[in-house]
Amino acid sequence: MSRRLSSLLAALAVSWLGFSARADAPVRAKPPASASATGRAEAEGVVNLNEASADELELLPGIGPAKARSIVEHRHAHPFRKAEDITKVKGIGRKTFGKLRPYLTLTGPTTLTEEPKKK
Repeated sequence: MSRRLSSLLAALAVSWLGFSARADAPVRAKPPASASATGRAEAEGVVNLNEASADELELLPGIGPAKARSIVEHRHAHPFRKAEDITKVKGIGRKTFGKLRPYLTLTGPTTLTEEPKKK
């Protein structure tokens, strides 16, 4: 296949897929998915990871008494510097963090008063 034909096919493929081959072309960002589209409830409040009691932590989706105690024990030795640090607690992985993220904060008071309901 000739070089010219290869370049032409590449250009057609790029234009067909809707991408621009220009480096200065604006990148179209995908709009954020709404909470209802992802199946997650809107946040009715937040939980401060560094100050919440075990009872307040239990209000978070997927956090029971044992994980709440683990979070409290972990933060005594290693205060949370960012919300993602909660994945360092045994039993809390990326998937659980994804469910918890809308309800986590490191500043301000805990305002979550009841377990969030899925909409």
